[in-house]
Amino acid sequence: MSKGNKSPRKSCVRCGECCLGSSPSLHIKDLPLLETGVIPRKALFTVRKGETVWDNISRRVTVADREMIKVREREESGKGCVFYDEAGKACSIYLHRPAQCSAMKCWDPSDFLKVYSSPKLERSHLLSGGALTLIAEHEKRCAYGKLEDLVAQIRDNGEESVREILNMLRFDSDLRPMASEKLAIESSELDFLFGRPLTRTIRKYGLTVIQQSDDSFLLTSSACQQEERG
Repeated sequence: MSKGNKSPRKSCVRCGECCLGSSPSLHIKDLPLLETGVIPRKALFTVRKGETVWDNISRRVTVADREMIKVREREESGKGCVFYDEAGKACSIYLHRPAQCSAMKCWDPSDFLKVYSSPKLERSHLLSGGALTLIAEHEKRCAYGKLEDLVAQIRDNGEESVREILNMLRFDSDLRPMASEKLAIESSELDFLFGRPLTRTIRKYGLTVIQQSDDSFLLTSSACQQEERG
């Protein structure tokens, strides 16, 4: 709204705030965008059930109560949709943008909320056979609920809990290149297949993983890492 105009906004002014704030999650109605290749799988990542995420509706960090497939955010800036062209202040797939983006009106959230509550796209809508078998095993052995419990038990169980966490991290890490070779998929699609690596997301629990020269993992407190750098 301009300073001299008190009437509410009724159209997009291409400020880019929506696109820079976050990337969209996908819904079943977005399936054709993936089937036609408008949105390639390498441009996606999966938020797994139990993972810590930012909720655009409640505007707070929360725990995902379901699986979601999201468009990646731009690596160079660490924020904003990967399809956003900041120089041109435009979406590079505007005519074929996801449902959430089509419904987004920062001056009126009603259409967006309707789309947001519609069925979300999941990996099972896109994959079959061996891929789903590997995903099921990964979910069984690397569930976020299990990881959260193990982190909470470190104080009481010490080495035993740390050892189980490291085994989980190792399985998650080793599965990715194996799946890439076995399923003949690009490594850039692995975050879609299995979600983001646990070695990255474990930071949400105040822990940092250091990979040693012998390829083993060392688990440390993020606070300790900050003290060492300071």
